[in-house]
Order: sequence, then structure tokens, then C-alpha cells
Amino acid sequence: MSKSTLRTGFLTALTAAALLAGQAQAQTMDKLRVAKSVTTAFFFAMVDLGAEQGHYKAQNIDIEISAFAGDARMQQALTAQAVDIGFGSGPGMAFAAKGVPAIAIAAIANQPLNMAMVIDPKLKTVADLKGKKVGVTTAGSLTDWLARKLSTHNGWGPKGFEVLPIGEARASIAALRRGDIAGFVTATENAINLEQEGIAKIVSTFGDEVADFHTHVIFAQRKMIAENPELLHRFLRGWFTTVKFVKTNKAATVKAIALSMKLPEKVIDIAYDKELAMINDDGSFHPKALEVIRHSFLELGSLDRVPELKEILVEGFVPVKM
Repeated sequence: MSKSTLRTGFLTALTAAALLAGQAQAQTMDKLRVAKSVTTAFFFAMVDLGAEQGHYKAQNIDIEISAFAGDARMQQALTAQAVDIGFGSGPGMAFAAKGVPAIAIAAIANQPLNMAMVIDPKLKTVADLKGKKVGVTTAGSLTDWLARKLSTHNGWGPKGFEVLPIGEARASIAALRRGDIAGFVTATENAINLEQEGIAKIVSTFGDEVADFHTHVIFAQRKMIAENPELLHRFLRGWFTTVKFVKTNKAATVKAIALSMKLPEKVIDIAYDKELAMINDDGSFHPKALEVIRHSFLELGSLDRVPELKEILVEGFVPVKM
């Protein structure tokens, strides 16, 4: 047998071995079903970005991503154990105290600088909303609480306008155009796009109304927390690798987020700095923010009491050390 033939055979064997090793690794990767409470949020679009960049595969995790029309719908999926991980809002932490078999394990965004109230462009200011109907995603959600905070901030109490659970932004836009609502709470990116298209007008963001808060958190199934905490630690390392990427790669981030949210890149470029200003770098829960969130449950009517911290979050997963 010639040296050339031997060399070819050796290379073929190496290639086959590499393919088999790759297949074995793919077969042994842990699978996680990850849900986003809405599609129209910069932070939730980062889940897709992290998957595209291979940050979860680097942790030997294969993720399947789905999205819902608000916190309540996602929490229903967690209750049905149709998903393992959920990306939702601070007010959504109340569901754990109500018996949902999932609980918060990390905070990923603080002060809600990425949310805005938009109104019918025929109206002028937030004062024009008094007594009118305002759209939110679902009852007890972040958008619901922010709407009530805005009403209180303007001296009308929490019910200065009628809050209607409508679902995702597309449904709210349609309701606004029909005249069914006078305004709605939405992500800053969506608000900027609507204003540029002349569909709605931004009259308020929520930085002044809410100083201490956890806008977005990560939920995990209690069963997984008990049986496979190491997998959750790896998932969080994948997430915070994405956080680092977003903070150091603006151009690539803007392009990917715009594609995921189906918005113009110029809109995401404008909103990028606001989003970065509220990023939580290691997942830690802040005491002042937790106090605001715990009392928000009473304000929303989600609970009839202020729960203990152990009812709404699990310690031990944060701060995440990379």
C-alpha cells in the first residue's frame, strides 16, 4: 500500500472520528425550553442573539425559544411545564407566591428606562389620558403596573384612566388606530418606531416615576432548581456572556436585535444606550428594588398581602461569576 493511500486513509479516519465526536456532543447537549413573555423587548431579543452567537452551546446547552403575549400567558406555560425557563417582568414574580411552579432566580434589568407611554397623535400630553382607556399587555404585568404608576404620578391615583389588557404591541396599535384606546404602554424601541411613522406620540417614559426596580427577571422551574441547579448555573453563564457581548459590540447587537424585533436598525440604535443603562451585570437582586416590587403586588391586586422574599425568589444563583 502506497504512502499516499495510507495518508488518505488516515485523514478519512480522523474526519470520521471528528464527525462521530460532534454527533456524540450534540446528542449529550442539555436541552432547555426558554420562553419570552413578549417579543417586543430588547432584553428578550437578547435571548435570540445569545443563541445565534453560540453562547449557550458553549455551555453545552441547546435552547428552544418561544414567545407569548404577556407575563400571564408565559406563567401559564410555566405552570403547564411547557417551558423550563421564562424571561418576564418584576411584577411577574407574584405568580410564584400564587402557586406557579417556577420562581425568579436572577434579575437582568433594573430601572425601567426602556418603557414608554404612547398616545393617539391627535392628543397632546399625558394629561389628555385622564378618564380614557389605556392598553397594557396583561393584568398584573409590568405594563399594567407602570400605567398605574403614571396615573398616580400625575395626581389621579392608580385609576386615573381605565387599564385594558390587550396583549402584544400589534394588538394595541390596532386598538389605537380604531380609537378603542387613547394610548398604551410599550417598549421604547416600539414607541420610537411608532412616533417616527406618525402612528403614535411618546408622552412619558418611566425613569422619573420608578427609580428602584427590577424591570426584567429570569424564572426557572422549581423542579429544575431542585434536581439540576448546575444546568441553571450554566444557562446563566450563557446569558451573561451575551450581556458582555451586547455591551462591547454595538453594531452587531443593533443589527441582530432589529432583525429579531422586526424594527429598523436606526430605531434600535437610538434605544441602545437606554437599554445599556439598565442592564444588570451579574443578576443580583437589589433590596430597594425588591421592596418596590413586593408592594407592587398589592397595588396591582395580584396578591392581598406583601409576600416574603423566599416566596418570590430563590437565592444561590447570583451574583453570576464569569
